[in-house]
Amino acid sequence: MKVITSGKGKMLQPPDLNSFREHNRTKPRGLIDKRMTEAEAVGKYIHDGDYIGTELYGTVRCPQSLVNEIVRQGKKDLYVAGQGVYELDILLGAGLIKALDHTYIGMEVYGISNCLRREVESGRVEHCVEWSNAAIAWRFKAAAMGVPFLPTRSMLGTDTLTYSAAKVVEDPFTGDPVALLPALILDVGLIHVHRADKYGNAQIDGISGFAFELARASKRLLISTEEMVSTDEIRKHPDRTIIPYYLVDAVIQAPFGSHPGEMCYQYERDEPQIKAWVEASKDPGTTQEYLQKYIYDLKDHQAYLELIGRERLNELQDMVPEA
Repeated sequence: MKVITSGKGKMLQPPDLNSFREHNRTKPRGLIDKRMTEAEAVGKYIHDGDYIGTELYGTVRCPQSLVNEIVRQGKKDLYVAGQGVYELDILLGAGLIKALDHTYIGMEVYGISNCLRREVESGRVEHCVEWSNAAIAWRFKAAAMGVPFLPTRSMLGTDTLTYSAAKVVEDPFTGDPVALLPALILDVGLIHVHRADKYGNAQIDGISGFAFELARASKRLLISTEEMVSTDEIRKHPDRTIIPYYLVDAVIQAPFGSHPGEMCYQYERDEPQIKAWVEASKDPGTTQEYLQKYIYDLKDHQAYLELIGRERLNELQDMVPEA
């Protein structure tokens, strides 16, 4: 195909599909108990310099307990993909990100990310490659399908494509321009779900974001779950199991694991907590004070929940409208 133009962005993770296939062949297919704590899972499966990805929709189902543990353990020089709000901002505030394939990092109604601006302008984030929301999901989809790229019209005629690593080629069938989105294979994917069994079969209620695609585009996959259930319970509704056990490396029971994000049908987003972070993130000193209080000084996710308080967590549950 004739290449018409190429984006200026750096290809942070060139797709090596043959290596990905070989890796997947080595993953066990047996029903293995994969239950771990956040500390065990992050310590075992995430390394300095890894390319990681978080799956969520805004602050819905963000894998926050896992991200907090990454910060607690100080995993550094991370390459990161996502369309993040609070969770990627926390990683930026902690200075752990080296490069980004991103669609959006901001604080929604509160404006752009203070941490993203500081980290990019200082050069600590060395590359910031832009994609549309659809494009990043379709890059995962390409990896899940085992193909090196997907052709699409997404981003054509926009500056987003200019600052991406996509290519525009001449469609060999029509001669029209078409954008090629390269497959994106993650070293580690992080997904928070409503329920899972000990083997890793995972189910999501409500909006599923791009969990299906990211799960199948990850060499190693960490699942945190609001509730650990039996396999028999999972099998009652097999159509909801969008992540099968053989993709998963670790399962972490994490009630309120998305806090201060929300969980469909279970609890609402903690708006005052997010606003507190926005205010703290305006200055490097107060950013570190926030991280110290809510992450570094705490042993684990249970200690975090105790700091937030049972009364506040109950309030967030009570905010959910009745079906």
